[in-house]
Amino acid sequence: MAVNGNEIQWCFSQVKGSLDDEVTDADIISCVEFNHDGELLATGDKGGRVVIFQRDQSSRGSFPRRTDYNVYSTFQSHEPEFDYLKSLEIEEKINKIRWLQRKNPAHFLLSTNDKTIKLWKVSERDRRAEGYNLQDENGIPKDPSLGVASLRVPVLKPMELMVEASPRRVYPNAHTYHINSISVNSDQETYLSADDLRVNLWHLDITDQSFNIVDIKPANMEELTEVITAAEFHPTDCSHFVYSSSKGVIRLCDMRQSALCDKHAKLFEEPEDPASRSFFSEIISSISDVKFSKSGRYMISRDYLSVKVWDLHMESKPVETYFVHEYLRSKLCALYENDCIFDKFECCWGNNDQAILTGSYNNFFRMFDRTTAKDVTLEATREIARPRTVLKPKKLCTTGKRRKDEISSDNLDYNKKILHTAWHPSENIIAVAATNNLYLFQDRL
Repeated sequence: MAVNGNEIQWCFSQVKGSLDDEVTDADIISCVEFNHDGELLATGDKGGRVVIFQRDQSSRGSFPRRTDYNVYSTFQSHEPEFDYLKSLEIEEKINKIRWLQRKNPAHFLLSTNDKTIKLWKVSERDRRAEGYNLQDENGIPKDPSLGVASLRVPVLKPMELMVEASPRRVYPNAHTYHINSISVNSDQETYLSADDLRVNLWHLDITDQSFNIVDIKPANMEELTEVITAAEFHPTDCSHFVYSSSKGVIRLCDMRQSALCDKHAKLFEEPEDPASRSFFSEIISSISDVKFSKSGRYMISRDYLSVKVWDLHMESKPVETYFVHEYLRSKLCALYENDCIFDKFECCWGNNDQAILTGSYNNFFRMFDRTTAKDVTLEATREIARPRTVLKPKKLCTTGKRRKDEISSDNLDYNKKILHTAWHPSENIIAVAATNNLYLFQDRL
């Protein structure tokens, strides 16, 4: 596949995580996110942990070029809770991580589970103060009755680098239903959080109140026909945001028009072909992810079988549609029975808005080039876990006769699925979460 006119060969860089036979449910990765310059990469897991990887500076100038990320900080972001009013257990699983733009030497990120959002500060400490007057070198307070014979000026002495993650804000109790999205506004002062029926607007400095900007809850819950599945702020226009629904609809809202954005400014929906309607139509049309392009002109949406590219100037239909695993259309009945049809695949843009990345089953992930309309299927597997091993495109056989180099669509492993992907903001480096393993791939021009 080509990016910027150059044919790209993707090669293996790293894999993080234990071997598959040691997997526990808590180790399964639930979100992946690069920060704004791509120097840090954060993952959240079902055990409530956040692991931050930092790019190894020494690997940058190496030849052949390497892209190494090493563990920078690991901390427990969320703990399991119990809602006694509703007799409901609240999982510690991290649903989303979003980085804030860096303004000082420290890094800040938001993480959320089903109910509570937290703002974390990640900072480095490589010096410590010595020479206290009221305590000894071990930090034990001196006896005040002995007095201070002479005053000392504390000095900063070098120490081994320590990375500290500390919670700066906790934003609780604003969602009745499970939080599925958080998105930081381009003003870097506010952010939104969305659950099944509501979208709330927060100020980063205020933890005890948020403003409800979308509420689709009907007066009678028996009349409920759709739920919110994802929400995101526009990358440059701080008054615009979108939210997607289980009906395959994306609504663009303008906060300048009304304080309560129940009436959308634009509605993006592809008309359904009545001839292809089936029992599964509504389930597979539900949008699991929506992302703006860096330019803000386009957005992509992921449903069960495809990725669609929308032009913000055209609401009637997507400008491009890419089929991720169309061969599964004939297997929807089996996928419904094993609950795979409800899997929520994410999608992301390449660093130049010309490529799209999303996941599939059997640890396959798909890449689509918008300029050439080419696509490729690649696999995340430890069998190629040697640096700079070139990934061979996978070919699937969907008919009876299978060639030697093809994989039958009947033999796919639906327990191995890639739901979470991320693309470096300025380079051809991608991160792919496969169960409890994080794979990193880079280009080889």
